[in-house]
Amino acid sequence: MMLALFFALATIAVAGGISLIFQKHPIHSALSLIVVMVSLAGLYLLMGAEFISAVQIIVYAGAIMVLFIFVIMLLNAGVEERTNFSRMATYVGVPLAALLAAGLAWWVSQGSQSLAGLPGEVTSTRNLSTMLFREYAFPFELTSVLILIAIIGAIVLAQRQGGER
Repeated sequence: MMLALFFALATIAVAGGISLIFQKHPIHSALSLIVVMVSLAGLYLLMGAEFISAVQIIVYAGAIMVLFIFVIMLLNAGVEERTNFSRMATYVGVPLAALLAAGLAWWVSQGSQSLAGLPGEVTSTRNLSTMLFREYAFPFELTSVLILIAIIGAIVLAQRQGGER
């Protein structure tokens, strides 16, 4: 059952990633990215990482994607225009992509051998939350303030552009 659920979630993640690349409208690309984020949260849940799964949904699929969609709507981005590949993309990009794929294949093959040496103790959600709110409370709150400043800045920019039209 777990293996079938893994393959289903992995297929959804890959399909969402492919859809993200080939969509012509930026809003549809952002929605495809949300599909990828939710399927990754399901994969984290299968691995027993409940905290990371919840953070994936709340932070990435929730807050970050809402911010992306807000910026896309603020910029009034339309359908993307397709162009032909440049010569540089053909002669430099394709060999670099092949080199990257070969490097990733080697890295994955080497990484599966070193997984046996991992310690058996997995940090629980309780330990992670205690560490976050005791030892790292200041950086956590500082990040919240920075996000709030970014939201206020986006609202100010949107009001300025709305008044100039």
